[in-house]
Formats: sequence, C-alpha cells, structure tokens
Amino acid sequence: MSETRTTERHDVVVVGAGAAGLNAALVLGRARRRVVVVDAGEPRNAPAAHMHGYLSRDGMSPAALLAVGREEVARYGVELIDARVEHIEAEEAGFVVHLAGGPVLHARRVVVATGLRDGLPELPGLTERWGLDVLHCPYCHGWEVRDRPLGVLGTGPGAVNQALVLRQWSADVVLLAHTLELTDADRERLAARGVRVVEGRIVRLVADDGRLRGVELADGRVVPREAVFVFPQPVPRDALLFGLDCERDDNGWVTTDRTGRTSLPGVWAVGNVADPRAQVVTAAGAGAAASFALDHDLTAEEVGQAVDRYRASGAAVPA
Repeated sequence: MSETRTTERHDVVVVGAGAAGLNAALVLGRARRRVVVVDAGEPRNAPAAHMHGYLSRDGMSPAALLAVGREEVARYGVELIDARVEHIEAEEAGFVVHLAGGPVLHARRVVVATGLRDGLPELPGLTERWGLDVLHCPYCHGWEVRDRPLGVLGTGPGAVNQALVLRQWSADVVLLAHTLELTDADRERLAARGVRVVEGRIVRLVADDGRLRGVELADGRVVPREAVFVFPQPVPRDALLFGLDCERDDNGWVTTDRTGRTSLPGVWAVGNVADPRAQVVTAAGAGAAASFALDHDLTAEEVGQAVDRYRASGAAVPA
C-alpha cells in the first residue's frame, strides 16, 4: 500500500476499483483531474472465470479486465492505492477519506463504487461451487450451460421468474421448490413453459471430480443437474455512504439521480453499490456518466471562484 499522508487536495477520490470506479477514474483522468483510486481488493465477480455481455470484452476474465483498467487509468496520472477506506467525513472544502492504518486523503469530491456481496443460501456444497456451476444470472452464464440439465433453487421469490427465463437456454429445466410456496398461477406458468417442479427440501449440492452432479433432497433423492441457478440476496457495501448520511429508498438502497449523484452534495455512488442489477458493462457506463456530471460540477465551482477573484481584482468587465 502506498504511504499517502498528504494535505494535497485531490479533485476526486474514487473508492473501489471495479468497472464502475475505474471507468469513472479513466474519464476524469483524461479530463486532467487529480484522481486517486482506493481499492480493498474484494471484487464481487472474483469467483467467475469469464464475464459476458460486454462488447469487445466478451469471455474476458474479470481479473484481466481490472488489470487492463488499472494500466489504462495510470496512463492519465491516476494514482492507485491498495487499501481499505475505513470512513469518510465531510469538511468545509470537501471530504477527508480515512484509510486503514492511518493515511488520510483530502478530496473535493468522492465517488463510492464499493459494489455489493451476494448473500447466498446456507446449503452445504453451494458456496464451494459458486461461480463455477452454481450461477445466478442467465444472461451472464446461460450460454455456457445451454442445452444441459439445469436446476433453479427455490430459495427466494425470484426463483419462479428465473426458471421461466432460463427455459430458453435449455429444454431441461427443473425448479427445486425447497421452501418456496408456489401459487396455482406459478404452477400453471411453469407447466406451460415446460419447467418441471420437484417438491422437497434441499439438503445439499452433490459434487465429485470437481463437477456438480445433482441436488440431494431430504427424502434421499438426488436430482441430477449439471448446473443450478440461485437468486442471491444482494447486500450493498454501503457503510461509507451511510456514514455520510446519504438518503436511502424504501428498500434501504442509496438514492441517486441518473448520474449517480447522492443526496449529499459532492458524493456519487455508482455500480452495484447503488444498482444491484448492474452488470459489468452497465457499471462501467454508470462510472462514465458520473464522471461527466462530476467534472461539470467541479467546473461550475471553479468558475464561481474565478468570477469572485476577478471581481475582487477590480478588473473591468469586457464590453
């Protein structure tokens, strides 16, 4: 970690070096802003070998994308610090960003791009297969498991819709009901779509030779499946935002405008920390949108200060 103990005021401190944070830093660096990115090294998609749906980057590993992104932002003078931000406090001229171990950064503006973590059901064997053949997004992973025997774990209300959508990737989709209470309308839609429902509480996921083999139920049956999908509970890593008293919506997520601007002037939140549905490409776009708005915000402040100095100098207004 860089030993950064300076009173130098950065234009922007970006917290989080995922797609959203790095893309924000890239655009701001190209705008000749003084930018530092602080990252704790905990990307959400670290278990995944590949990412998809990102034009020109389809099939690239998430780690490779971030490595390339770091190289690109560094070309424009963006500083990268591997550290954890403990808290952020507002001050009259901007913000003080406190890093673990004592270093302090001063910034005029802050972008929080800390992402989220996936809250997974507590089923034996699930965590070990997460990102391999236990998956969450048909649009991210459906193509890779197309035409195989697939399962959807009934661990939450999103499972029915997930199974209905997943059916277009495979003719063999099973919804393992587990503790899910299905309505008559649910069962009708699933049947009409060709999705079979298997009743019974899930005990564990069965794997051998490094591959998923099936899902074991409480009565001893094992439903053979080559991949299963689960709808995780998204948990935003938003402690920094609420330490700043940024407003939340009714579901507890930070509220932002279309550019990621929060209720606290000078603070933006982008990527999965504000939008649980954002894929990598979406998060990168959100980072770019935030950087444009942020640069305009900084420029407006600078113009106001320049006008004040101009007036104080007694210079005549040009005709």
